[in-house]
Amino acid sequence: MFNITVISVGKLKERFFQQAVEEYAKRLSGYCKFQLVELPEYRLPEDPSPAQIAEGLAREGQLIREKLPRGAWFCVLTPEGKKLSSEGFAAALAEVKNSGRSAACFLLGSSFGIAPEIKALADLRLSFSDMTFPHHLARVMLLEQLYRAESIQAGSRYHK
Repeated sequence: MFNITVISVGKLKERFFQQAVEEYAKRLSGYCKFQLVELPEYRLPEDPSPAQIAEGLAREGQLIREKLPRGAWFCVLTPEGKKLSSEGFAAALAEVKNSGRSAACFLLGSSFGIAPEIKALADLRLSFSDMTFPHHLARVMLLEQLYRAESIQAGSRYHK
């Protein structure tokens, strides 16, 4: 069975977001072995300097690096990433599976982004939109799109 890991930096506090994540995680488990890894966001002052942000991202990067599944195809969600349709995303995930890889890992960074050295490790940099979304909503959106991609690959009626 294919393994999908989502690494997310920052705590999910709102119950309605938690419920949505739980629902899509449950749905995904019918298609793959799914794991969600939640890492703490580095605490920064109210108005951080660029150096403080860089230090925070570097520290988060160390935690992320420790949690990356060995040998997994790696995708980071970042504003400058490639935009794909749901069908394009499903095709990209199918290509990973067909390449012989048994795992994929997706990363949602903190509110200040992702360290450049972590982005450099990515097989794909992905963006949902030119719009800005709260990180908590982006987590739900990623899980929904992963479920949709699996549904598309399986030929189910979820994706219309």
